[in-house]
Amino acid sequence: MSLRGFHIVFVTVCTLLFAFLLTWALALAPERSALTNSMGFIGAAGLLFMPVYGVYFLKKAAKLHL
Repeated sequence: MSLRGFHIVFVTVCTLLFAFLLTWALALAPERSALTNSMGFIGAAGLLFMPVYGVYFLKKAAKLHL
């Protein structure tokens, strides 16, 4: 698998895991706590950051012909 292919899979899987983490923290957690809120915040931040990183990598990979 090429570096580009690995990154596409990596970003997709990580984005889905962050979405699950956010969903769990907001809707599925058995009780609300500081840890649950922190995990929800991390899930939301990752859900926003990972696609941005994916687009950044794809643009950079196109310049380097990867």
